[in-house]
Amino acid sequence: MPPKTDPNLPLILGFDTSAAHCAAALLSGTQLLGEKYEPMQKGQAEYLMPMLEALLARHGYGFSDLAGIGVGIGPGNFTGVRISVAAARGLSLGLSVPAIGITSLEAAAFGAPRPCTVALDARREMAYVQRFESTPHLPEIMAVQEIPTDFPLWGSVPASQTPPFNIAVAIVQLAAERLPEVGLPPHAQRPSPFYMRSADAAPSSDLPPKIIERIA
Repeated sequence: MPPKTDPNLPLILGFDTSAAHCAAALLSGTQLLGEKYEPMQKGQAEYLMPMLEALLARHGYGFSDLAGIGVGIGPGNFTGVRISVAAARGLSLGLSVPAIGITSLEAAAFGAPRPCTVALDARREMAYVQRFESTPHLPEIMAVQEIPTDFPLWGSVPASQTPPFNIAVAIVQLAAERLPEVGLPPHAQRPSPFYMRSADAAPSSDLPPKIIERIA
């Protein structure tokens, strides 16, 4: 087991399950201690917490050593986003540490030159798009063929230039940057899913069954 780093440096755990993966990264101060990325189509709910515990233990830590949590809040897979957000909120409440939500678009733009446009796959020939200059523009959802190309393009759409990366590494570093800005008590810091679109599963169009009262 490697020795612990300086205990005076904040230890931050970042993780994400917004797509077909379980991703995590551990940061001490500005030093990336370790990361883990497992592609998976399903099973994130069962895999996430053991993976986080193992990543901490590998570096001699436990959940009680954390000073903060960074979590991916989407947009992305609806179930996956809910899994990671629920885990972050539970850990934040149980450990009395802040949980900081980071969008998938912000994470994809981490380290990218400015200005740039981030475009992430939203399925059905649509994309989640956000332009980043000195300050970020509001995110949008649009057809892939409508993505502006005046800025360098980053993200997961076919035309993007982003090299493969572990999204949790970006999440944990962005969370570390924002940790000193967090002024709310831990119980008030509750990351929420950032969906940008309605669920793919449409409500049933069938009429509900009629309830027939029995007359005595």
